[in-house]
Formats: sequence, C-alpha cells, structure tokens
Amino acid sequence: MTRPVPLLLLLVAVLFFFALGSHELQGSTEARVAGIAMAMHLDNDWVIPRLFREPFLEKPPLSLWLDAGAIRLFGGTTWAVRLASAFAGLFSVMLFYAMLRKFGRPQTMAFCAALILATMASYWGNVRGVGEDSLLSLGVTAALLGFYQAVRPEREGSSVWAWALFTVGMVIATLSKGVLGLAMPGIVIFVYLASTSVMDKRLRIGDWLKPALFTMLALVPLMIWLGFLFHRGGMQAVAEVLWTNSVGRFSGSFVEAGHYEPIYYYIAKLPEAFLPWNILVYLGLWHFRKSLVRNRYRLFFSVWLLAQFTLLTLASSKRTVYLMALTPAAAVLAAEYAGVLLAWLKANKPTLYRYHRGVIAGVFTLLIASYMTAAFWFAPKADLRESFVPVISQAKAYQTEGKEVVLFQPNERIAGASVFYLQAYLPILQTETQLRSFLEAKPGNMALLDRPDDLAEKVHVIKQMAIGRQPYFFVEQ
Repeated sequence: MTRPVPLLLLLVAVLFFFALGSHELQGSTEARVAGIAMAMHLDNDWVIPRLFREPFLEKPPLSLWLDAGAIRLFGGTTWAVRLASAFAGLFSVMLFYAMLRKFGRPQTMAFCAALILATMASYWGNVRGVGEDSLLSLGVTAALLGFYQAVRPEREGSSVWAWALFTVGMVIATLSKGVLGLAMPGIVIFVYLASTSVMDKRLRIGDWLKPALFTMLALVPLMIWLGFLFHRGGMQAVAEVLWTNSVGRFSGSFVEAGHYEPIYYYIAKLPEAFLPWNILVYLGLWHFRKSLVRNRYRLFFSVWLLAQFTLLTLASSKRTVYLMALTPAAAVLAAEYAGVLLAWLKANKPTLYRYHRGVIAGVFTLLIASYMTAAFWFAPKADLRESFVPVISQAKAYQTEGKEVVLFQPNERIAGASVFYLQAYLPILQTETQLRSFLEAKPGNMALLDRPDDLAEKVHVIKQMAIGRQPYFFVEQ
C-alpha cells in the first residue's frame, strides 16, 4: 500500500458522495432540517432558525448555516443540503487516519480502521443525510483525538497544534449540539484522566486544567451566537437552547421533545449499532480489558466507547443516531482485534494467512459495492413510499389552478418539506375555527391535513395521499 492517503480519500469520497442527490428527502429529520435551512435562506435570518415560521431553538445553528449557505450557492436541491454532512464525514475519516498514524499505528492498521469507520452502516447512512449529527461526530472526533495527542505519554514535540485541534473540535461540537456537544467529549476526558490518575497514583493538575481552559476558549463562538439570540429573543430564547432542549431532554422534564425510551434502549440496539463490524468491536472490547492498564492507547478508545455509551443510556431522550459519536472508538477496537486475529492466524495457520490481504480487500470491495448499489438503486426506490414530493407537487398544482392551499396543524415533516420544495411558505392554521373561516371564505379554498376525523365537523376530502404510513388529505368545505 504505497499511496494510502489518496486511495482512502477516493474510497471515502465514493462512499459518501456517490449518488448523494439521487433521492428526495426521506424521514422526519431530513424534511425538518432542510425546511429550516431553506427558511433561513429565504428570510436571510442567520440568527434564529424557524419552523412553522416560529423560532426553532432545539440546538445551535452550525449545520443550518452550512445547509443554507449550500442552498444559496448551489440551489435548493437535496444534493446541496446533504453536502455539509457528507464533507463532515469525509473530514472525520481522513483526520481519523492521520491521527492514528500520528499515534504510531502501522499504516495498514490505520487504513483499515479508517475504512471500518467509513463502512459502518449507521455511519454511512448518517453522513449521507441532512442533519447535525455528522458535524457533531466530526467535532467530538477532532476534540478527543487532539486531546489524546496532547496528553499521551509517547508524544514528541510541541502540543500546541493538538490543543488547537481540540479547540476547533469543541467549537464544531458545541455549535452543532450545544450542551451535548460539550458533554460527549467531556465525559470521555473526565473518565480517562480519572482512570490514569488512579493507575499512576498521581494527579497531574495540568492535564485537567488545559482541556478546561481550551474548552472555555472554544465556547466563545457559541457565546457570540447566544449574545445575538439574547438580543433578538431575550433570556427565554437562550434558556430554551441551553436548558429546555439540553438538560430537559436529558432529564426527561421536557416531555414535548419525545424520543423517550427505557434505559435498556441502547443495549437492545447493540446488535445493530456498529454493523457489519459488531463482533470485532465487542470481542475486542472484551479481549483488551486486561491490558488497558499497560496500553493507554487502548484504554483511551475503550473509555471513549463506554463512557459515551453510559452517558447516552442515562439520558431520557434516546435515538440510535446519537451513537454515531462512538463509531471512531468502535472502529479502533475492531481494527485492533482484527490485528490480533491475524497474528494468531499467522502463527498457527500460515497456509490460510497468506490469503489474508486478498480476503480483506474482497470484504471491503464487497461492502463498498453494496453501499454504492444501495445509494444508486434502493434509496431512489424508497422515494415511492417516503418522498414528500407527490404531496407537495399536488399542493402546487392546486395553487396553479388558482386555489388557495393552507396547512392545518402540520407536523414537522410536512411543514419542513413544504418550505423546502416550494421555496415559499404555505399559510398555517392551528385552530378549527380558523380552518372553518378559511374554507368558507371562498370557493376553492383547500387545506392539507393528516387527521380529518379529529375535526368536530366533517369536511369534504378531495384527495388522499400517503408518505410512508402517514396519510394526508386535501380537504375543502
């Protein structure tokens, strides 16, 4: 492997960018985030994200800034709003490889670990979708790799650049997810420093103070945005970002947030968390448990995996996408354990070992071909069930006929998708009184809703359509 960096860059670019815009928005997250980004572009308001034309302060707006910027540069396409996530994934994998080499890992080991990361099904799927989790993963990865480089015993030379990398990572993480972007790397650093202090029977104050000081520096961009937000929306808006949507989601006090699952939720998801490399990850974690005191490299990545998993398990709001920040640590453990298996094979089964390069290349080739097939064939086919385009196109057709169309009590999915695809706002009505007044005001007035049976008085259904398992109805008086 004489040129691993260009080869890795090519393979990862193919994985993450091939047929990136070949299918429409799918699922609630893509529709919501793309709609908010389009609204930011239309309103030219880069301070307050909006959904339903109301402030949407679930998290800081870094991903929305990038998505809205891409819309402004390349137009309102699905390809444009997925670019930020795809580039975040590409940067994460390339940085991951570079830092593993800096940590002294062999070229082949680092290359395979990076490809394992890129070919984890959950990771691949998330970096090809609209959302902030790919950026969060990039930020957490950069912060933790920079931290480990700065404090690892074998480090040579200045640590200034490592702390700069840590700071940049924390900026990205906190501007992507707020308090969670602070907590995800923070819990790993705390547990790792506590563990090494106990093992060494020595407390190095500098190792604790430096990450704290550079974290304070990294919070400056977030504080600047919060300052603008305070100027526009007051302390209530700031509290909604930092308290309601962060602490409230963790504790369960913010019941409107949803995604509440039992404490064993992530344990039940373990069989699919790091596919197709699950077995290598879990066997590696078990195999290396007795060597962690002697091997700080393996200790750090084991702590990365277990500490973040514990933090997410304790949180009330749970989604499998939150496990994305754990995948770099899982990739290291999988690659390291694969190395152990190959060493055993070389010592005990030399005849089989001679074919290991071909087998490894074949496995990665098969995976990459499978993902390309999924991107080119299966994702567009899913549009038949999941695409918002038919419903939004029908609304636009009614408008072309001179009819007025409104949304009645829309969910986040249809509200976001309508703004993105129409590149304009449909009026939104929230009460049945408003709906009756609108429908009776002029013949031809129509409303799009998803629960006509909940209305106190019946309406006339003109057309019924479905997105996934969710029916939608165009109605008139």
